[in-house]
Amino acid sequence: MLTRVADGPAVVVCNTCRHSAASAEDAAGVRGGKRLAEALKSLQAGDPAYAGVAVQEMPCLFACGDHCTVHIRAPDRIGYVLGRFEPTVDAARAILDYAARHAESVDGRVPYKQWPEGVKGHFIVRIPPAGYTAD
Repeated sequence: MLTRVADGPAVVVCNTCRHSAASAEDAAGVRGGKRLAEALKSLQAGDPAYAGVAVQEMPCLFACGDHCTVHIRAPDRIGYVLGRFEPTVDAARAILDYAARHAESVDGRVPYKQWPEGVKGHFIVRIPPAGYTAD
């Protein structure tokens, strides 16, 4: 089943992701994806710099080997799946910083020198928008 959401810049976070490569849940029994979703939503709600990027949740992005995964997307832009994050505020800030730059870009390509340090090494796949391929 699909759920209609706003068709704008967004971070789609897997709320069922493992907490880490070694464990599914934290000491309180909460999945890492749920913790990351909470951190993303808290930051997004409290900082006007992130107002243009929605935080959306869904169960399982099918990237189970790369715990704490997100999909960064915006209309007519290349999308990205990133993972292997710790479910922390610092990781959430890096994700939202990148997502804001992605939303401001023409085609979804953010120059490497503008990448927040916290997203480097976390990219899993890039996804061309419908009707396009990337060169």
